[in-house]
Amino acid sequence: MFDLVSLGEMLIDFTPIGLSANGNPIFEQNPGGGPANMACAAAKLGAKTAFLGKVGKDAFGAALKKTLDQNGINSDRLILSPEYPTTLAFVHLDATGDRSFSFYRHNGADTMLEPSEIDFSILDQCRFFFCSSVLMAEGPSRNTSFVLLNEAKKRGICIVFDPNLRPNLWGDLDDMKEQVLRAMEQADILKLSEDEATFLTGLSDPEQAAAALMKQFPVKLLLITLGKDGSVSFTRNMRLRHEEVPAKTVDTTAAGDSFTGGLVAELSRLGKPVDALSEQELWEAIRFANAVGALTTTKKGSISALPTRAEVEKLLAENPS
Repeated sequence: MFDLVSLGEMLIDFTPIGLSANGNPIFEQNPGGGPANMACAAAKLGAKTAFLGKVGKDAFGAALKKTLDQNGINSDRLILSPEYPTTLAFVHLDATGDRSFSFYRHNGADTMLEPSEIDFSILDQCRFFFCSSVLMAEGPSRNTSFVLLNEAKKRGICIVFDPNLRPNLWGDLDDMKEQVLRAMEQADILKLSEDEATFLTGLSDPEQAAAALMKQFPVKLLLITLGKDGSVSFTRNMRLRHEEVPAKTVDTTAAGDSFTGGLVAELSRLGKPVDALSEQELWEAIRFANAVGALTTTKKGSISALPTRAEVEKLLAENPS
């Protein structure tokens, strides 16, 4: 039985680590991809996880499979394609550590994942199913994402959806919005950034955006991360605000992914449906997730930057609520 099954892209992030003697940027090869980052975060915090996806049968794909194995994630359903290459992304950091991406993904293996390649029996063995919108941007993987969402819903699995919007992967932003809203109809837990909430609703105030989304979709828990301002969360009868857990930010890559992984790990540990949690239990689980995200920003990279449970608990103890 798995606590979490994560569907999505796994790719290579080339992360800047300085300048060469000639003054040119030096990039380090790091494993990445939002759903993989999220799964690794949850696994490192004690959740039993499995990953569904497709990479190239190349040196990059082999390195990614090794990463899953080293992080204790079941990689039996990671497909290594001899036909399509592993997707690559170059990470760019600004002066504050905030990141942007340049993707090399046309006909990337992750976009070519077909429903016929999926062993749906994995959904009979999990409590949480996670996906994002990146697989929905192009290729057969769009249909595969929705097929899996429908199958997870039929089985009563708690569906966690993070749009993880990457506009430069979409040819049409209206199409991006349409597909994300379609996926949100299935979500039990929805995690958004402040910018994503504004894009999806047209409302700049997170509280108003949340109210509009809760009215439109059958979401049980809606979380909006606010960067240095923490997060705000909503259920059908609760509203929770969390301040930022202090940490020295170096690189924000995977901060949102690790937040979600931390939350799922804590919900798995509690062993209760979201709508059965007390306000205190939910508040503490989200504060834990905030700390996971904060610690991830203190190191460069994504999976390599993920904290242990001991590190998270130490940070929380040093910053009592």
